[in-house]
Amino acid sequence: MSGHGFHVHGPHDHELEHAASGDHGHGADDAAAKGGGMSMTSKIAVCTAAIATVGAIFSYMGGATQANAGLYKNNAAIKKTEASNQWNYFQSKSTKQALAEFARDTATDDARRQGWQAKVTRYEQEKTEIQAAAKKLEDDSARWDAQSDEQMHQHHRWAQATTVLQVSIALAAIALLTKKKWLERGMYGVAVAGLAIGVLAAMHL
Repeated sequence: MSGHGFHVHGPHDHELEHAASGDHGHGADDAAAKGGGMSMTSKIAVCTAAIATVGAIFSYMGGATQANAGLYKNNAAIKKTEASNQWNYFQSKSTKQALAEFARDTATDDARRQGWQAKVTRYEQEKTEIQAAAKKLEDDSARWDAQSDEQMHQHHRWAQATTVLQVSIALAAIALLTKKKWLERGMYGVAVAGLAIGVLAAMHL
């Protein structure tokens, strides 16, 4: 402890300082240093940095796809509401057409009968147009729903990949502390699995 305060190093910080300074005080690391190769500590430190970078990218993609899923679902709901309004409008025209047909059928002279028939024809044409618009809006809603589901599936893939890479980083920390080769190999294996899941997410699988 000095006049400027004190700083406590954790085991992980200690190992990283050894790697940075080239101090290889452990058997396997000494052999690697003498042979000109990279020590276990250095390899794990470099791989951990790379895994953390990829994990950050995966995490961003997971958040982006989740946001897109919510946006697309909202668009689907808007289109569904618009379609419902069109069907209500269609029903209103059907009611008016039915009343016009009744008036036509009960008219006592040809002039009135022809006038009501013109209205029946107009209502029928308007119903056809309204029906086409309503079906198009329903198709748009279904398409937005499908895109939302696809984005949410992709979000789950990115989240899975990020989680697996986090497990790999945890194994790397334990491997640094224990110097166990099997943990180092496990770290590499889990990292590869995380990358594979990320590829599946990128391919929309």
